[in-house]
Amino acid sequence: MAKESMKAREVKRAKLTDRYAAKRDELRKLANKGDWDAMLALQKLPKNSMAIRKHNRCQLTGRPRGYMRQFGISRVTFREMANSGLIPGIRKASW
Repeated sequence: MAKESMKAREVKRAKLTDRYAAKRDELRKLANKGDWDAMLALQKLPKNSMAIRKHNRCQLTGRPRGYMRQFGISRVTFREMANSGLIPGIRKASW
């Protein structure tokens, strides 16, 4: 299980990303055209508002590693759920 503080940090980053996404896209387009003021304004935005700073975590356990995007859970949780028969269409092969 992940610490509650780590989960809260990820939620905060997601909110910041959503809040600044449109502004960041607008400034990035202007900066790519060579607008220096737009580049400076882009640098002044919060670092955690960048989408690349978000970290994928398992929705059930909060585990950051072994994340499977298609299901939104970690590989460990996926395996436990598949063995229990909670994920339809998944059969145990050789694991």
